[in-house]
Formats: sequence, C-alpha cells, structure tokens
Amino acid sequence: MKVGIVLSRLALKKKEEIAKRIEGLGLDYEFVTNLDESIQRLDLLSVIGNDKDVLKTFQEMRDKTIPLLGISDSDELGFLTERSISQLEDTFKKLINKDFKVEESSRINVNVDDREEAHALNDIALFPKKSATLMEYRLLVNDEFIWRDYSDGLIISTPTGSTAYAMSAGGPALLPSSKAFVIVPVNSMDITRKPLVINEESPIYVNEIVSRVDCEVIVDGVKRIKIKRFFKANKSKASAKLIRLAPSPALERLSKKVKLAEELIKMPPSAKLVLKTLQYEGPLTRRDLIEKTMLPERTIRMALSILAQKGLIKRKSMLRDARRKLYHAL
Repeated sequence: MKVGIVLSRLALKKKEEIAKRIEGLGLDYEFVTNLDESIQRLDLLSVIGNDKDVLKTFQEMRDKTIPLLGISDSDELGFLTERSISQLEDTFKKLINKDFKVEESSRINVNVDDREEAHALNDIALFPKKSATLMEYRLLVNDEFIWRDYSDGLIISTPTGSTAYAMSAGGPALLPSSKAFVIVPVNSMDITRKPLVINEESPIYVNEIVSRVDCEVIVDGVKRIKIKRFFKANKSKASAKLIRLAPSPALERLSKKVKLAEELIKMPPSAKLVLKTLQYEGPLTRRDLIEKTMLPERTIRMALSILAQKGLIKRKSMLRDARRKLYHAL
C-alpha cells in the first residue's frame, strides 16, 4: 500500500521530524507536491494540515478519486481531520493495519460561464464581492423555474457541507449517506424563501445575476471564480472518499457542528458577517474587516469579541509587524 503525504505550510517546516517519526513504521510513503504526477501510483493520500488544506487538496484532485485521511498539523481537530499530529505514529499504524473505513461523499461540479470548472466537497456559494450587498438571481432545477430571489447570497451544499456554512444560514443537517443536495438562500428579502432539499442527480442552473458590484462563485471557501452571466451545478462523477479511523468521531463532529450552528443563530448579524468574511477571505486584520464589511470600527470590535468568547476565531501577531493582529476563523 503506497501512501502519499501532503504537507501544509506549517507541517512543511517539520518535514524532517515527520519523516523520522514514521520511518520505522514500515509505511511505504512519499511526500507529494504535485498530485497530477503522483496520484496514479498512490493507494491512499494523507493531508497533514487543517480543514482548508484538505479542501484545497480535493480541489487539486479535480475529478480524480482516492481515499484521503486528514491529520491536523496542530492539536486542534477540524471537521475533516481525524487525528492530530501528536497522534501521528498511532494514526499511520492504523493505516498499515487497515483499521479504518472509507466514507464516500458526493461532490458538486460547477461550471461558471462555460469557461471555468471546479469540484466542491462542502459547498459552492454565490455572493457579491462586497459583503452585505444585495444581489438578484434566477434559480432553475431540472430545467424547471424555482424562484427569482433578492438576497445576500446563495449556498448549494453537499451532505458533508450541510453542517457547515449552509447550516449557519438556516439549512438542515443531512446524513453523509443522503443522496441529496441543499439549496439555501442567504438573508432573502422574501420570507417565504426556505432551504430546498433536492435529489443529488438534479441539475442546477443559476442565471440573470445582477448586483451593483461584481459577484463570485466561491468553491469550498478556497477558490473564487468571477461570474458574469450564469453557472451550472451537478453531481460530480467522482465522489470524495474520506478515511474514517475506528472508532470514528462522526457523531462527535456532527454534535460540534450543530452546537456551532446554534451559537451562530443566537449571534447578532454583525458577528455572523464578520465570521463569514473570515471564512471566505482567510485571515484578516481589523482594518481589512472594516473595509470588506463596511461596518463601523466599534461594531467590528464587538463582533470580534463575541466570536473570540465563543472560540470561533483566534488572533495571531503578524510576522512582519508584531503590533498588528490577524484574525483567523477556526
């Protein structure tokens, strides 16, 4: 069994240490930097990083499929990382002993303006480039008109992503075995607009997109595609294969996500907007947040304080200027 290991920027600094820790385990492995060249000769893939690194790796895999195991590069577990780096030896022993199961999850293929294509494990989202800006769009499913809406955005989620951003926007939680996708309008002007659960085989078409600023299709929060006219979305031919170690903390993950969604529902809109901006933009300074959200500085300070108390963000000093702080969504 050949295992490919993808390292995050943080884990790359510990490459030699990681190699020493797994050298005596009898694991047939190689460090991978180019999935296009490596994936055909690999049986499994392990990403040592955070959830975003796992999602980026699935982006690079495009329509290819191979079982993937996420390992956190810190002691903080994410929703897509099964174990932390402190458990590295034990984790790889489980791979060698085949003490795991593979969970298949549908992915969404999106084609934007017939020019750029991407695959999502969690969700695709349509938003204006500037937060808190209204947009108009037209939704069709199975070539049937569903609605025309005026809202802050639109999320189309897989079962894996249903307990992420889609749930915080009011969508339902789907079990991984569900053969369905969820369409969630975000802050619609029409109170009758509710989340829509559709068969995963149903093609989705969104067009007539209008906003006073440019709009983007955001894939898994890690890839942004500028959109002018329309996008098409449908089930990807290749599913995502996630390695779950025994015993799998699936129920613990779902419980954590439900609790997070409950916390978000109780929060003021400003805190939700700041968290969403950090999730989709990446680490930002307070000044960056003021510019992107167009919220007053006092409101930003209060929102950051609420999110920090809930353990949803963390603050780090910038390497080039320790006096300035970067805020990260967890």
